[in-house]
Amino acid sequence: MNTIPVRTGTVIRVDGPLVEAAQATGMAMFDLVELGSTAIPGETVAIRDDRVTIQAYEYTGGLRPGDPVRGTHAPLTARLGPGLLGGVFDGLLRPLTGGPVWLRTGTRAAQPAGSEWTFTPAVRPGERVRAGQLIGTVAGSGSVDYRILAPAGVDGTLDAVAEPGMIQDHADVATVDGTPVPMHERWPVRTPRPCRRRLTPDTPLQTGQRVIDLLFPVLKGSTVAVPGGFGTGKTVLLQQIAKWCDADVIVYVGCGERGNEMADVVTELFALPDPRTGGRLADRTVAIANTSNMPMMAREASVYSAVTVAEYFRDMGYDVLVIADSTSRWAEALREFATRNGALPAEEGYPADLASALAAFYERAGAVLTTEGRQGSVTIIGAVSPPGGDLTEPVTAHTQRFVRCLWTLDRDLAYARHYPAVSWSGSFSRDTDRVAAWHSRHDAGAWAVARARLLQSLAEGDRLSALAELVGLSGLAAAERVTVLTARLIREGVLRQNAQSSNDGHCEVGKSAALVDAVLSVGDRIRADVDSGADPARYEETDFGPLVRLRDTVGPSDAEAVSAGRDAMLGRLP
Repeated sequence: MNTIPVRTGTVIRVDGPLVEAAQATGMAMFDLVELGSTAIPGETVAIRDDRVTIQAYEYTGGLRPGDPVRGTHAPLTARLGPGLLGGVFDGLLRPLTGGPVWLRTGTRAAQPAGSEWTFTPAVRPGERVRAGQLIGTVAGSGSVDYRILAPAGVDGTLDAVAEPGMIQDHADVATVDGTPVPMHERWPVRTPRPCRRRLTPDTPLQTGQRVIDLLFPVLKGSTVAVPGGFGTGKTVLLQQIAKWCDADVIVYVGCGERGNEMADVVTELFALPDPRTGGRLADRTVAIANTSNMPMMAREASVYSAVTVAEYFRDMGYDVLVIADSTSRWAEALREFATRNGALPAEEGYPADLASALAAFYERAGAVLTTEGRQGSVTIIGAVSPPGGDLTEPVTAHTQRFVRCLWTLDRDLAYARHYPAVSWSGSFSRDTDRVAAWHSRHDAGAWAVARARLLQSLAEGDRLSALAELVGLSGLAAAERVTVLTARLIREGVLRQNAQSSNDGHCEVGKSAALVDAVLSVGDRIRADVDSGADPARYEETDFGPLVRLRDTVGPSDAEAVSAGRDAMLGRLP
């Protein structure tokens, strides 16, 4: 990985991030190269005889024909080790702390020299060590235990291991059969990390967002797409999930989004307390920023850097969540480079291998048994920003083929200030059966019954509301008017959340179940009264505000207060 670069070619053409070099010898596909006197990093993406095509990861201003091209004989790699948690990095996983690294051409930023960590060994000299085995732990590198594992290919007798105490950032922590084991390792970002075998995901990821956890759940190790037009609340929803989900580690990658939004995300992460540890949420978060003003082709590498970091923590036995906002901007980078390269365009100008690229990215999610026998998972949530809200455009259409869950954001709901604006008619979850099986072991199947009733009421309510717009509400049968009323209570009292509220910003499982029970109990009582001859207009004129506001007036885990509010509402019904 640290081979001294040698000259392998000469620049003959520069077109934005695309660079062509001639007289290139000894180069291979996806080799990392250095361009010009400032060592601009790039990667070979095509080879024709002695000519290579290179995508540059930094601004190529000043690069001109005749400049040297030097190969490193190694692929693009990520430096993995202590210092990731709580850090902010660019698309090549270079720290952004202290200034924008991408403005200093050719910079190879790393952990500041002289950094030290507290190391505690877990093995003794003379023991047999295999790939993936725990060598030791590092304290002070985040709110989760940082575990140094034997790298891939290591299998032998431990010659030596560092003593407990402070150790330099660049030092080796152990030696196995003469092979040093450094504290940090480098891994090719486009190569999935190995595991013993893939497992069938069976545990839901609790996001704290009721519309997701109740209607369209996702398993740890699964994949999600979140398509939605401008202003529908994608970024806010993803931020809320990052804050409140029960994953062990969060990797948040901003792909071509506005810099002020990414700055807000980072600021909130550093300010928000972690309800699990009492520390900062940032201490178990890795933020990768490649915003719209940063080098365009580094955006293409940023999603691979993010999932490589996620797999690294997965191998430690953690459940990791990758949030990519948004994959549409990543695909636009692919399209721009393909256009400059003269590749034959496919639909809407995207490269013909767009579907393959999306599939390769989402395929790296999953629950696994690591090489050492620990269980870990990588869950991927990717936002999609279709131009004009057109869900038939290529990125959205292809993404739906490869993900397990789809959370479609509805423009009408968003403009009606209904948050989260997740459409219950345009979304789906292929993980529902496994989530229902998990709940059946914990709540005797109550979740599955409640979900079925919610979806049925919402579907019937939408159908009857459309009919009522034509004939008027009074033109519907009494039972149908009750269905419309119940669906409205579900939308306002259960599915709607206030992201700015300390009580309603996130919701625990117990409170969600209590809210569903409260709304359905009130709806059942009204239906029973109407079936007995009561006038539905009496209930349509009733103030259900106390019931609807329960979501915001009681704490995120206060199921008992919700039940008390339900009983009070039942007592006030006419």
